[in-house]
Amino acid sequence: METVVRTMAGVDQGGETRIFCCSGADDHNAPGVDALPPGRIRIPTLIERLRAFRPDVIEHHQQVKQAMAVQQALPGTPHLLYRHNALRPPRHPIDRWRYRARYERLDGLVFVSIAERDAFVRTFPDLDDRAFAVPNPIEASAWLASPENREPVIAFAGRAMPEKGVDVLCAALPAVLDAHPDWRAVLMLNDWDDHARWAARHVAPLEPYGDRVEVLKSAPLAEVRRRMQSAAIALTPSVWDEPFGLTAIEAHAAGAALISSGRGGLREASGPHALYVDAVTPRTLAAAMKRLISTPEERLALARAGQAYVLATHTPQRRAANLQAVRRTLIERRRGAA
Repeated sequence: METVVRTMAGVDQGGETRIFCCSGADDHNAPGVDALPPGRIRIPTLIERLRAFRPDVIEHHQQVKQAMAVQQALPGTPHLLYRHNALRPPRHPIDRWRYRARYERLDGLVFVSIAERDAFVRTFPDLDDRAFAVPNPIEASAWLASPENREPVIAFAGRAMPEKGVDVLCAALPAVLDAHPDWRAVLMLNDWDDHARWAARHVAPLEPYGDRVEVLKSAPLAEVRRRMQSAAIALTPSVWDEPFGLTAIEAHAAGAALISSGRGGLREASGPHALYVDAVTPRTLAAAMKRLISTPEERLALARAGQAYVLATHTPQRRAANLQAVRRTLIERRRGAA
């Protein structure tokens, strides 16, 4: 979330965006950041500073309850909720009523893919005109590496949880590593401490492969980037509908050929430039990895096309323009209503 906000703000040509966020963000020396104090005074302080700033539109990232508190205090300003992950679906009619009562107080909601926007509209069809899609951008220059002459490495980067397909990937790797003894794998598992009990038992069967399988637990972003820039193959084998798939476009930008489940927004992230599996099973993943290992020409072509697609499609300038258009729409609607 922070990466997306910073990337969008970095191409704010007019310099008119002010970022209000928790204390600690001032350590990064980013322009236009107003750090808020922790504790109970955070929300009152935020409201006070917003009143002084007098914004044309207030954009809330992720936090629904905070958005409700601020909207109640500043009802005269358009409010936009920007969701970086999936909204929790209502479990029963009372949930639906409660959620809708919140969302109808907002002028708009931004989702990080058309797939996620459409999922919201299926649940709340009467809020269709308030729902927008702005896919995530990537500042690709930090990720760029040549797709040529890659190391024989299969890379995965994602949270160490069932939704990401970690268990299926671990079950698929032995067949690939046994068939191709010159290839290796690196699993970069984020949020390891939160999911270690579940993930450890799936990673354990790979221990006999020794240093041919590296498991990096909650590795820093710089290390993830470095590994992706040299790996020949990357995977996003999610078994749930990903809101978008930032790790997919990072792998493309880094020059790896991508194998993807295509779930949720993953097809919007990669376009036609990933090798998609129809179902995420050990057999399908192993077959896809073996295919790209055995056909280096296809692997290189896929990597080149994926990188070019990301550089042309998911640019910060393009996505910032998309977001600015949403903001203008909300402002104009308010003016028209007035």
